[in-house]
Amino acid sequence: MQRAVLIMFLAMSLIPAGDSAGKLLTGTFDIAPIFVAWSRFAVGAVMVLPFVSRNAWALLLDWRIWARAATLALGITSIQMALQVEQIATVFAAFFVGPLISYVLAVIFLREPVTRMRSALVLLGFIGVLIVVRPGLGASVGVLWALAAGACYGVFLTMSRWLGHLGSPIALTFTQLFIAALLLLPLGIVNLPAFSGAVTALTATSALCSMLGNLLLLYAYKFAPATRVAPLVYFQLVAAVGLGWIIFADLPDAWTWTGLVVVLVAGLASARLR
Repeated sequence: MQRAVLIMFLAMSLIPAGDSAGKLLTGTFDIAPIFVAWSRFAVGAVMVLPFVSRNAWALLLDWRIWARAATLALGITSIQMALQVEQIATVFAAFFVGPLISYVLAVIFLREPVTRMRSALVLLGFIGVLIVVRPGLGASVGVLWALAAGACYGVFLTMSRWLGHLGSPIALTFTQLFIAALLLLPLGIVNLPAFSGAVTALTATSALCSMLGNLLLLYAYKFAPATRVAPLVYFQLVAAVGLGWIIFADLPDAWTWTGLVVVLVAGLASARLR
């Protein structure tokens, strides 16, 4: 479990880094969010391709692999839509309905063991998210996109655990990238931007960080059940707040720091449970 915690911490830092690059593309350079999502999958698939064995192609015959990739494609597109109009910390906080959904689905469909203490800690982590977001009665369009992304990600996390036995992490990573890139290809081509050095560098950074983060996520699921790994996804919020502070000058307030502490305590405590 300690190995899974370390892997998840690195993975959950890389994914917000990729999304920060995506936010720069959509905000600073006015690139269409759908292109950012498609290019992330397309470039990531090319990066992974040299390391993929021939057996990985056989996974494309399984409809469950396609359903998993389609869920991820929808989630990444939704979060890029959210990042275009909202602060990165707010987006990731709303996005974190994902671990709660993954936890519930893993218990219902995968029959993974559950305890009252772990359930309470998952809810505590979600309360920490609410402290960061402090939602009012009316949610913005960006927050709604983030919630949709989180719902998709929760399903994706559970399916990753469900289908983890079908292939290696490299093979599963390639299939999700390849299929998602194929599904979004028409919209990605229509929204091709005018490339410059900065746009090319940010596009590559977004794809590389996202690919490595999701690859490490699959390795973490090899070491621990979904019910124990799911709360560690909250680590993304820490990286999101830090990157928002450094890159976008979004300085966290006292409530945000309070929520972060709650999230970290809940995640680490859940990981330590046996």
